[in-house]
Formats: sequence, C-alpha cells, structure tokens
Amino acid sequence: MCVSILLFAPIIVSQLIPADKSQVNSWFNGIIKSVKKEGGGGEFDTITKAIKSVPSGNTKRVIISIRPRSYKEKIRIERNKPFITLLRDPQNMPNLTFDSTAKQYGTIDSATLITECSYFVGANLNLLNTAPRPDGKMVGAQVVALRVSGDRSTFYNCKIFGFQDTLCDDRGNHFFKDCHIRGTIDFIFRSGKSLYLKSGMQNTKIFVEGDLGLTVITAQVRESSSEDTGYSFVHGSIFGTTKNAYTEMGNVVNPVGWSHNLQPERAKTIYYGEYKCTGQGANPKT
Repeated sequence: MCVSILLFAPIIVSQLIPADKSQVNSWFNGIIKSVKKEGGGGEFDTITKAIKSVPSGNTKRVIISIRPRSYKEKIRIERNKPFITLLRDPQNMPNLTFDSTAKQYGTIDSATLITECSYFVGANLNLLNTAPRPDGKMVGAQVVALRVSGDRSTFYNCKIFGFQDTLCDDRGNHFFKDCHIRGTIDFIFRSGKSLYLKSGMQNTKIFVEGDLGLTVITAQVRESSSEDTGYSFVHGSIFGTTKNAYTEMGNVVNPVGWSHNLQPERAKTIYYGEYKCTGQGANPKT
C-alpha cells in the first residue's frame, strides 16, 4: 500500500515574524504545535482513493501519509472536505506528477494538485506538471503544478515545479514556508492573499527558468485598491533565471520591480513594495 491515514490536530498561535532571519525557525516552532490523536485510518494504493475516503463535511484534521515514490495522478480535493493534510518525511519526498495543459483542461484546472477545501496542509511534497515547456507559439500551453482555492491553506517545504503559470495562488489566505517554486512566466498568479516565508535554514527559493525576452514572476490580479489580496515574500531568495521584505534578489530581477504591461490604468490597483531587500535586483528606494 502507498498511502495511509491517521488523525491529527494542530494548535496555532499568531505572532509577528522576526526581522532577523536566524530567529524565524525558533519563532515558527514556538507558535505551531501538533498534537496526535488516536483515531481510525486505512491504507490505499493511490492518493485519490485516500482523499475519497474522507467523508464530506469532515470536521477533524486528517493526515494522509504518502510513501516515497512517484504518483502520476490528477488530484482534486473538493471544498466539502476541509482539514486534510498530505504529508511525507522531508528526507524522502514523493513526486506528485501529471502532464496536463491549459489546452486540455483550461489554465486553472490543468494543475496536478487542486485544493478547493479550507484548512489544507501540504508538507514535504514535490508537485510537478511534466507537460512540455511552452515555446511561445503553442496555444494553451500553460502548465499549472498547484492551484490553491481554499481559505487558510498552508504549504511547508514543498517543491512546486512547472513553466508558465506554475502556481495558481487562486483565492483565500495562504501560507508558504520554505517552498521552492520554479517557473518561466507569470508563475505565481491569481488573487490569493498569501505570505511566502523562508526560514533561513533551508535551501529554498523562487527560481526563474530563463527565457528570451520578458519574464514575470507574479501576476496578481487585484481589480480594486480596496480589495484585500496580495502576495508578500519575506526572507526569501529570487534566483536563476509583490511585496518583498528582507529578500535577496539576484540579477535576474529588474530593479524597476514591476510593469503594468502596457496597461497604465492598472497603476490604480497595483501596489509593489520592497523593504530592506538585498542583491543586484533590489531597489533600495522602494
């Protein structure tokens, strides 16, 4: 069997993130505690079957412990199944893969993993869309690895790899800690209100796969200045080839920071800021 289930309950306390990167891990360990509870479980040969076994309207934390191997599945967790965790040991992370494209499913439904439920947790997972890299000519070539549409969802130590439109940070409040996100253009997009945090102890980063011409990391689609959404990147690194705080920005980032993409009216609803960022791509004046 490849997947097993056990019950679990988290305890979370809210505190401010420390400005000193070396203190982030101790801060994090102090505000999040996990308490195991005895309960029912089961074993399944696919992740999808394990998710289907969770009853609709579930009110208890259910951890799906995934054995280390590759799973070629298109996985969707519907909104009527909250409190689900997909988990594995960080030393032996499983690969969740699929090769769907926007031409087949539409952009946001092309994701390998789609989470529509609230209170989802993903930890120590490799999430990949293995469809071919877009060449700029193919129609419907977007390849999403992850779509997050539920509220209060969290991801820890996950690798999220795709090309165009890698991570659909769709809607709701989300937290990404120590995640490595890789893509080519617009690869973090949609309308989530999300915090991307690096602890300083992990080799985690946002990595831009170099393309000729313009590469855009985020495409947040806020339509009104009063809309309470946006992306914040704290203690992160942007390498390879918007709000960034204490973030190391390599020379792949244009110090100008953002563009309205020839639509100046977007300046009425867009806010991009930097705070105490470093590196050749940082602009200390913003």
